[in-house]
Amino acid sequence: MFPKTIRILVVDDMAAMRMRISNQIKGFGFTHIDQAENGQQAWEKIESSLKEGNPFKLVVSDWNMPELSGVELLEKLRNTYQYKNLPFLMVTAEGEKEQVIRAIKSGVSDYVVKPVSKEDLEKKLENVWKKHNK
Repeated sequence: MFPKTIRILVVDDMAAMRMRISNQIKGFGFTHIDQAENGQQAWEKIESSLKEGNPFKLVVSDWNMPELSGVELLEKLRNTYQYKNLPFLMVTAEGEKEQVIRAIKSGVSDYVVKPVSKEDLEKKLENVWKKHNK
């Protein structure tokens, strides 16, 4: 599993969902969790964290958001050298096959459909860790 001291960014346009996911992640023992309300704000936070020398090591993002969607954020990260391997978990209400295929083709580390239980989130985080730490 990820070291408990890594920086994690939770991205969702619904404040209640951001808090729920952040609290679930805190419940696993993680201590450095930040939030963004859309993909554009997430991108800006990811860029600043790298410049400050304390980059995010995991992004947990919703799909449907204004300004820059979760999948658009994912595609932007995968097309930027410094972020091409940044672990990215998509947490979304989008469960249609075409959406899942697009996320996989875009380079998502793993994918879970809302509503997500604490147990499912923990399993998905473990899967993401294993995928990026073979």
